[in-house]
Amino acid sequence: MTGLSVLIPTFNDECLSLVRTLQAQCEALTGGITGYGALRYEIIVADDGSTDADVRETNSAVALLPHCTYMAREANVGRAAIRNLLARKASFDRLLFIDSDMTVVRKDYIYNYVRERGDGCVVYGGYDVPQQRAMEHNLRYRYERACRHAHTTEKRRQNPYLDFHTSNFMIPKRMMMEHPLDEHFRHYGYEDVAFGRELQRAGIEIRHIDNPMGFCRLEDNENFLRKTEESIRTLAEFSGQLHNYSRLLQLAGKIDRYHLSGLARIMLKPAAKPLRKALVGQDAPIAFLNLYKLILLLEIEKHTV
Repeated sequence: MTGLSVLIPTFNDECLSLVRTLQAQCEALTGGITGYGALRYEIIVADDGSTDADVRETNSAVALLPHCTYMAREANVGRAAIRNLLARKASFDRLLFIDSDMTVVRKDYIYNYVRERGDGCVVYGGYDVPQQRAMEHNLRYRYERACRHAHTTEKRRQNPYLDFHTSNFMIPKRMMMEHPLDEHFRHYGYEDVAFGRELQRAGIEIRHIDNPMGFCRLEDNENFLRKTEESIRTLAEFSGQLHNYSRLLQLAGKIDRYHLSGLARIMLKPAAKPLRKALVGQDAPIAFLNLYKLILLLEIEKHTV
């Protein structure tokens, strides 16, 4: 059995409980797996300059767990660079990347990755948003729940490079060294889309399996909107690279081809503030969020043409 390096980048997210769950699953496999042998593993958490001192102190306890390492950077280097750093630090030949705000929802999560050989490909397990009544007014929760049907394993396999996220995937270390994430992506959003594009250009298979992590800890509506706004700025900045990998860019491009961008901005811009106010509140239709993102993109493109 080859070894497994579980790599978790974090920024202002408490992930000690996540690591404890993963470490327990890994440890249970060190006695041997039929057909695979004993699991050798490590878990590395890299804090990318968190500003929350309480979170840093809590996460530092990761280092007390067997086979676990905690490393903290003083300055934030960005979502792509911190993942590349983790890959370089890894000791084993298979890397499992997990976002720190995810939750383990399956008792056989690690086992399902271990039994995937994945020597010449990337393996992506997907994500799920378990039903939580307490979150029914949360915008991120309602958005992700509304999209669940489009992210089943079967659906993902139809668009393997477009429907890929760096929150839950396994990759050979050699492959990650040859195809690192683009460190120009320093701000929130779309570094995973660019990575999927790079994998497709390199002819590397993304194998989609049914082994999700859970989105259970969700930010409030205001913070989700701020992250959404940052992601749209990132999308606009790298639109040349991502056009064929973003439905939003494709829609904006279609509007432009029909010479309707100016008219669309005039008609839609007055709606931006009311839409945002509604989205920060409770139970705004998800269509409002999609429209708000289009308005933001059209406005940014206006100033970059």
